[in-house]
Amino acid sequence: MQHFSLLDLSPIAEGETAAQALAHTVDLASAAERLGYHRYWLAEHHSMPGIASAATAVVIGHVAAATKSIRVGAGGIMLPNHAPLVIAEQFGTLATLFPDRIDLGIGRAPGGDMATVRALRRHLAPEDSFPQDVQELIAYFDTASDQMSVRAIPGEGTHVPVWVLGSSLYGAQLAAYLGLPYAFASHFAPAMLEQALAIYRSTFRPSTQLSKPHVMIAAGVCAADTDEEARYLRSSQLLAFARLRTGNPGKLPRPVHEADLEIPAPVLAQVEQALSCSATGSLRTVEDELAHLIAKYQPDELMVTGMIHDHAARVRSIEIAAKALGRLQEKGAAA
Repeated sequence: MQHFSLLDLSPIAEGETAAQALAHTVDLASAAERLGYHRYWLAEHHSMPGIASAATAVVIGHVAAATKSIRVGAGGIMLPNHAPLVIAEQFGTLATLFPDRIDLGIGRAPGGDMATVRALRRHLAPEDSFPQDVQELIAYFDTASDQMSVRAIPGEGTHVPVWVLGSSLYGAQLAAYLGLPYAFASHFAPAMLEQALAIYRSTFRPSTQLSKPHVMIAAGVCAADTDEEARYLRSSQLLAFARLRTGNPGKLPRPVHEADLEIPAPVLAQVEQALSCSATGSLRTVEDELAHLIAKYQPDELMVTGMIHDHAARVRSIEIAAKALGRLQEKGAAA
């Protein structure tokens, strides 16, 4: 494992506002930088009462301006919602303002329900142009050419690193074919993780951007001073995910001591399965559980994430996680 990083959705907690969520994001990013996290990624979601990162490029710029060295990027931008040129201009501008610090992860999911998709994409096209859109986007970041009739300015020559994100086999196949780094959304959809990584690694074709496969997996982490406290804090995410699954999304709920009394058993089983690529507990417990994930999947990078209602507890969680991951890096280097 070369690096460990952090994914943030700028969660809006019950009793708080979007403005407070975005302020917490900046504070969390500053803490992540201080604690040794390599990347700080934000994700595009729309029409969701509990997520404040919808205008992802804007929030990335805000975070990058408030930090000094940590890489800041999208995990990810849902490319079908946008013209590739627009994203190239946005991220080309970010890369110009913050050289060698901006990442662009791209996915093909809508980032919202169908009504939201219709609002985003006024003219829905029946064909899937995602592979072509990815290649067009990368071309805009390339060195300027007189043959290009359309240019991204700022953008051209910035060579912004482009990652393919996925939670199925499709993204693995595309990332391997194009020779791009691959990030798997195992923090909420781990079912195909092992198969996707095998396909990506076995079919990878070297490119000008990448000479060998490079994989990042995501894991949920909720760490606290005791296992009991961590399980209590994690209940907020269980409740939020259950409400999303049952068509009732809202702000990030306050934690409860017995989430199983508030979530129907079949729904809770689905939620626990979806969030199973995770580590919850004290420093020792989190270190053991993350060590198991790293040993099993052998990622080049690990990205952690966690939705915790209390901001101070969330900062404490990433502090404990950083300590655990730092230890695992040291053990890996010594092996």
